[in-house]
Amino acid sequence: MVQSPGRSGTVEIDGLKYDWQLLSEPQLSSSDGWKGMTVSLRCRDMPRGAVLEFPAPKRLMKGLPKGRLHINDAIASRGVRAALSAGWDPASRGKPTVFMVDANGD
Repeated sequence: MVQSPGRSGTVEIDGLKYDWQLLSEPQLSSSDGWKGMTVSLRCRDMPRGAVLEFPAPKRLMKGLPKGRLHINDAIASRGVRAALSAGWDPASRGKPTVFMVDANGD
């Protein structure tokens, strides 16, 4: 399956490769209002993934158009580092760990 550019990638941190993939774009929920994009992370050959939940972009809350997605290797790399420092253990077993990302991407 061919992935669209900007929807997935791989970053290397401390000698390990982490694959990231955009799971969902910002969207309007009838019950919760605007929800931000979500990105999955997985360290290669490790059993446990992580999910980054970003806040909804301010422009959407102001009624402006969506614009372009703002996910790339640099943001994914910061997300991996933040998830690891928050306690994500890719070598452990279990469901993916979910992390809320603040407005600065940390």
